[in-house]
Amino acid sequence: MKQDNPWITHATRTVYDNLWIRVTESEVTNPSGNPGIYGVVHFKNRAIGVVPVDDEEHTWLVGQFRYPLGTYEWEIPEGGCPAGESPADAAARELREETGLVARNFRVLLDDLALSNSVSDERATIFVATDLTQVEASPEDTEELRVKRLPLREAIDMVRRGEIVDSVSVIALLALAAEL
Repeated sequence: MKQDNPWITHATRTVYDNLWIRVTESEVTNPSGNPGIYGVVHFKNRAIGVVPVDDEEHTWLVGQFRYPLGTYEWEIPEGGCPAGESPADAAARELREETGLVARNFRVLLDDLALSNSVSDERATIFVATDLTQVEASPEDTEELRVKRLPLREAIDMVRRGEIVDSVSVIALLALAAEL
């Protein structure tokens, strides 16, 4: 199968820019030779997900209202990894901020995931965190979080029942289910 880029880009301009994303619009010739435009959301941070697992095979989920969807969602602890920070350091920071958990061990579960590759360049790394200690959480001022501890298998069942729909959480929990 041909893997060369069949798109021709003629011009690209930024149409929106903030601390987290930049949106560009490109004038293109599409693979069938027709003119068009293509919008892309460029993420300034790598997405980071962390599944904390304790000695009793319990995990923690974070609940919060997600503005773009207008819904309350349960997710694994997640956040962003800016340039200059290692994904493992970002995972440790996000885990502590959102849940108050400190982990001694982090292992990469999945890396370089493309989260919505038809409209964005966002990539993700997902970790499993173990050997946990509880301290005080310190969420960002944009986060009003509820945290709950539950058996890992129950979190996996929540995915199967459609109660967890966040893509990073679904991917992480199903990947762990495959390991169990």
